[in-house]
Amino acid sequence: MEFFGKTNIDFLGKRRIFLVVSVVINLVGLALLLFGGMRLGIDFQGGTEVAVRFASEQHTDAVRAAVTKAGFQNAEIKSYGKANEFLIRVPDVTGQGERSPSARIVSTLQASFPNQAVTVLKEDRIGPKIGSELRTKAVIAVLLAIVAILLYIAFRFEFIYGLGAVVALVHDVFVALTFVLVGQKLEILNLEFNQGVLAALLTVVGFSINDTVIIFDRIRENRDKHKGMALVPLMNLSINETLSRTINTVLTVVLVLSTLLALGGEVLHGFSFTMLVGIITGTYSSIYIASAFVVWYTEHVKKEPVETASTRQPKILRALKEA
Repeated sequence: MEFFGKTNIDFLGKRRIFLVVSVVINLVGLALLLFGGMRLGIDFQGGTEVAVRFASEQHTDAVRAAVTKAGFQNAEIKSYGKANEFLIRVPDVTGQGERSPSARIVSTLQASFPNQAVTVLKEDRIGPKIGSELRTKAVIAVLLAIVAILLYIAFRFEFIYGLGAVVALVHDVFVALTFVLVGQKLEILNLEFNQGVLAALLTVVGFSINDTVIIFDRIRENRDKHKGMALVPLMNLSINETLSRTINTVLTVVLVLSTLLALGGEVLHGFSFTMLVGIITGTYSSIYIASAFVVWYTEHVKKEPVETASTRQPKILRALKEA
């Protein structure tokens, strides 16, 4: 099924406008990261996470008051999908005796709600040292994935195409993180940097490069087929030829992620939201970042013409000539 027939959209003619949009989004993300920081999950910060179920519905404020009574001043209490289920996250606290944080939480809840049976659904604990090591490994994992992709694209196409793909990947990762930071500031969904978000970022890197490779491969084919055609018209032709395939693929993934975000529960919010943003921006960056970077490099570094004389003319002059 094709949503579009043969199209002739001047994608790269608007590359400078979208470049400004990308720069603004990245600057917003950088400002939020530098001045506000990022809320980390216990995977990377260290702490204890306990999911509990009460026999009947309870109010979040009452549960929070009970957890605070146990000595945890900065506890995070969230609904775990049902009105009687809660996800409790607490940072590591020293000087609280030999009992584990989860044991203190459960015993305090049972004492605070004597008529309720408290069932532990799950329990996770990560020490601060392990959390620090996981943060480092997370950064290394993303960087290694990007470097590996650079080498692959450089080998399959040309180095400048590989560099353009890497610029687009870095853009995609940072834009996805920017939206996570914005979501944290607005306190929407269950957004914190944890292993789910990291998995989403790595998946976005793979998905984004797939779309970029499809476009670059078509550019290579058309370069042999349309010898002498300037780079910008050649790229526009290639993007238009792959547009229907791109829309079909992205729409399929977006529908799945939207369903997961709506119905998957708070535990999956970070993964599904990050993936949804990353998939959309990955498709966008394949055109307006990766391809546009190759155009910029060819025009300003290699000093080669990238447009025909007609495409460089103002649109009103082109319209008059065509008339």
